Amino acid sequence: MTPSLLWVMTIATGLIVANLYYNQPLLVLMASKFHVSPGKIAQVSVMTQIGYATGMLLIAPLADMYKRKRLILICLGIAVFSLLGAALATNVNVLIIASFLIGVFSLIPQMLVPMTAHLAKPEERGRKIGFVMSGLLIGILLSRTISGEVGRYFGWEAMFFVAAGLMVIIWLVLYFMLPEVLPHFSGTYRSLMASMFTLVRGEPLLRVAAVRGALCFACFMAFWSTLTILLSQNMGKGSDVAGWFGIVGAVGAVAAGVMGRLSDRADAYKMSAYTLGLIIISFVIFYFSAHSIIGLVIGVIVLDAGVQATHISNQSVIYALKPEARNRINTVYMVSYFIGGSLGTFIASIAWSYFQWTGVCAVGMSLSSVALIFHFLNQGAVRHARRKI
Repeated sequence: MTPSLLWVMTIATGLIVANLYYNQPLLVLMASKFHVSPGKIAQVSVMTQIGYATGMLLIAPLADMYKRKRLILICLGIAVFSLLGAALATNVNVLIIASFLIGVFSLIPQMLVPMTAHLAKPEERGRKIGFVMSGLLIGILLSRTISGEVGRYFGWEAMFFVAAGLMVIIWLVLYFMLPEVLPHFSGTYRSLMASMFTLVRGEPLLRVAAVRGALCFACFMAFWSTLTILLSQNMGKGSDVAGWFGIVGAVGAVAAGVMGRLSDRADAYKMSAYTLGLIIISFVIFYFSAHSIIGLVIGVIVLDAGVQATHISNQSVIYALKPEARNRINTVYMVSYFIGGSLGTFIASIAWSYFQWTGVCAVGMSLSSVALIFHFLNQGAVRHARRKI
């Protein structure tokens, strides 16, 4: 893992994950072109996310079964054609199908992050995972801003043409610079998928990390899914102001890098107790900031730092378990993570319906407290499991 390779993998991770979010600021322009309702055009964004979850579940584990570089290049090549399909879509249904395929084959960051753990020295693993994750977070953050500006001046199709061009460049760079990693799994696809259940049963550290990650991301989505409503109802602000809170969330990228370094020097499991505490504190701040932009900004910084730091801590722990099964381990963890986010959004919407912002803050405090209690209750099992590593 040379510095140049680390930068290449970080930049590739950021640019590829951005494919998932380009469409969000462009939905109004798309609806105008195809003369469809907001509900119909929203399927473009939804199907992109569903595609990503599908690729993560069904394709990412194959990186333990086939040569990783080859699999990455195949997926990236299909992603290029999917992006071109979106740009050239003649009707909304073609656009929705292309968006689903963009999501499926933009799963590459979920192979590059475990590959980073594989290539890094054990004593540097956390720092380098944190560095690559910083690229991923920045890619998510800037993608909406860039696509909004490109769409404004050149039309929404232009963004997908630009994205396809960027993916061609990334394909060439990875082809020449990314090393090949040979697989260790020699069974069938069916046994590969079944082995993930074996990993869940046999790895307490993975179970703990998956539950912690799911609960943390549930808190994260509970806040972000209701922020726009709060700003509109309590402060008369629009979605543009909510967008600026994403810029504030860039501190999460900083937290990812810092936590990566700390996890190399200190006990990542013990550090998680402090980072989970930050999430609880953030919702206390949110509760008292229902009418304060400054309070919300402070809360966002604390929330993003806590969630991203816990995420890096979880990854540092699980990637040390079974090197030959890192992609399957990552799949188990990330699928749990996204399920948690979906549940957090659902529960927060119900809480808002009955108790408004107070209910959302109660949900966040409750879920983060459960995560911290779960963390402490499993200390014995984790200590026993770590002695076997």
